[in-house]
Amino acid sequence: MAQPLDTLVETPSQTAGPYVHIGCIPTFAGVEGVYPQDLGRSPIAKGAKGEVITITGAVLDGTGWPLRDAMLESWQADAAGVYPGQDGADPAVSGFCRFAADADSGAFTLRTVKPGATHGRNGLHFAPHISLWIVARGINIGLSTRIYFADEDNSTDALLARIEQRPRVETLLAQPTDPGAYRFDIRLQGPDETVFLDL
Repeated sequence: MAQPLDTLVETPSQTAGPYVHIGCIPTFAGVEGVYPQDLGRSPIAKGAKGEVITITGAVLDGTGWPLRDAMLESWQADAAGVYPGQDGADPAVSGFCRFAADADSGAFTLRTVKPGATHGRNGLHFAPHISLWIVARGINIGLSTRIYFADEDNSTDALLARIEQRPRVETLLAQPTDPGAYRFDIRLQGPDETVFLDL
């Protein structure tokens, strides 16, 4: 006989690995034939408008060691700052990508178009950015953060303005390395820990 529950108890969290790659990006994990290609393989298709950029980086633990089993998802607007599904959105920009760190080096690469500035509710302004979600073995709850660009005007961004410890804003800025190329490392712990968002 079932006992009555007076309160609802939170379900225990569980680490995302090591099977997250098999379930979410099976071809990358070496499991062929589940999909013609892994879902979210690229956020852009041929003919996407705007500047094509490449962002490289790694997810680093507290010792600076790269997580070689990290999986990331990205969401973004198109080059005009319009999200997929909105009027006028670039049909060649899905805005979604699911990708993984290299199993040997821990490096990740995201090839996309540089997004435009966007506007939120109540007239909030957001500088060009890409939202990220990160999971890996040992991370019990997926981590959310954003990539902003150091070569853009981020001074009026509504989210960055809310970060009280101003030096930590730097942890969200992708640094240009070459024309159309950026570096963005995600640090899980330590003095330069990336700002993570409670979304």
